[in-house]
Amino acid sequence: MNDNSHSAQFSSPTSDAAAATTPLYVDLDGTLTHTDLLFESVLVLVKNNPLYLFACLIWLLQGRAHLKAEIAKRIHLDVSLLPYNEACLNYLRQQRSAGRRLILISASNLGLVQQVADHLGLFDTVMGSDASTNLKAAAKLRTIERDAAGQPFAYAGNSSADLVIWKQACEVIVVNGSASLTQQVNRFCPNALMIPARPVNLRLIAKALRLHQWAKNLLLFVPLLAAHALSIEKWLTTLLGFIAFGLCASATYVINDLLDLASDRAHPRKRARAFAAGTLSIPFGLGVVAVLLPLSLWLAALTSLPFLGLILLYIVVTLTYSTWLKKVAFVDVLVLALLYTHRVLAGGVASGITVSNWLLAVSLFIFLSLALVKRCAELEFMSDAGHESLAGRGYRDTDLPYLISMGIASGFVAVMVLALYIDSQAGAAMYPGAGLLWLILPVMLFWIMRLWIKTARKEIHDDPLLFAITDPVSWIVAGTVASIAAVASSRILS
Repeated sequence: MNDNSHSAQFSSPTSDAAAATTPLYVDLDGTLTHTDLLFESVLVLVKNNPLYLFACLIWLLQGRAHLKAEIAKRIHLDVSLLPYNEACLNYLRQQRSAGRRLILISASNLGLVQQVADHLGLFDTVMGSDASTNLKAAAKLRTIERDAAGQPFAYAGNSSADLVIWKQACEVIVVNGSASLTQQVNRFCPNALMIPARPVNLRLIAKALRLHQWAKNLLLFVPLLAAHALSIEKWLTTLLGFIAFGLCASATYVINDLLDLASDRAHPRKRARAFAAGTLSIPFGLGVVAVLLPLSLWLAALTSLPFLGLILLYIVVTLTYSTWLKKVAFVDVLVLALLYTHRVLAGGVASGITVSNWLLAVSLFIFLSLALVKRCAELEFMSDAGHESLAGRGYRDTDLPYLISMGIASGFVAVMVLALYIDSQAGAAMYPGAGLLWLILPVMLFWIMRLWIKTARKEIHDDPLLFAITDPVSWIVAGTVASIAAVASSRILS
């Protein structure tokens, strides 16, 4: 995957004649690409088998070079999907046209480095780490000096580990350098060529954390609303659970993105996600998870131990979904529906309110319908892009009519279960004006039919929840349903 956000043309700080005779050594991780092949490889390995994480710790004891070699033996990394630095590539293409010898040299395992070089077709020579030598910093400098045979050389890199090499180079190219690194380089080489990093801001981080998805956690308050609970203590406890669930969900979204890099990069739209595009690094994502997940569990424990148990169950199911279940047709949408319903159940546990079977049944069917909307929208988009199947999923474009039928049927079943509840003794006991609840049914049917028509018209992109949040009609429907329920529950009607 290439990043087209930087398309500026760069000229060499040396003359064309010097460029033709001075070899240019180019780093790979963080320079030629916006990612690091070691972290990419570890994620692929752990996704294939989580137990390899323990093996990595053992291999690391024998050195980073040994670790990289052992991982490289066991994975396949599609280098064509890596987020390449288009600005750096443009510069290298310019240098190659000028007749300069280009050498790709990296601390990553030689086999993977060779694959990148073969894919790009720009480099004359390739150098990388083997099982005994980690080609970084001083070790990389020694290799460059041997290859250059005492002649001047140019070097393009991105990190403080490259300072030792830049100080010996006749030409310095800093790619994606931090502000502090740029200052250090300018002290000994004020004429260094700078290829700037892409900007990272709070909005980008918030998007990666899926803060808008916290709206799903409002489902924790559904048991309070359904039970007409007015206790401030119950609402505050549920609010604490809401925050815990939100932090947990953000952490698991980041984990999902890290484990799903290849599939996201193969997707026409998801390839722009921060981790897939390399705008946010894999170590940054792991750091976010290391902070948010323990904080979430601590808040969940403060809510109640049973609630903590439900949070832990959510994490296990979500990670299983991310690594395996999302690839299994029909199982994936059922798991998504159950995860939605899980929030309702968790809300009941947090507030100490018993969730009725009626509420769980309605929730399961309506959320199954929404999960199928998500899959159908993705399939339609991929079909328009010329793909016959959904990357990382178990569906083909020919499945679309059947999935739509299942989704519509599931939505209608949810309304039918709601009708049975209204007509039941439980509904009459909870709502003095239970007869008014019948007005909710046509409103819900209208919303479900409209949702699926918009899906068929390709007006919904991936996430029905995000659509509902930004859709004025959905807000009107929600307000109407809430108003009817509020009037029906009024004791004035009894």
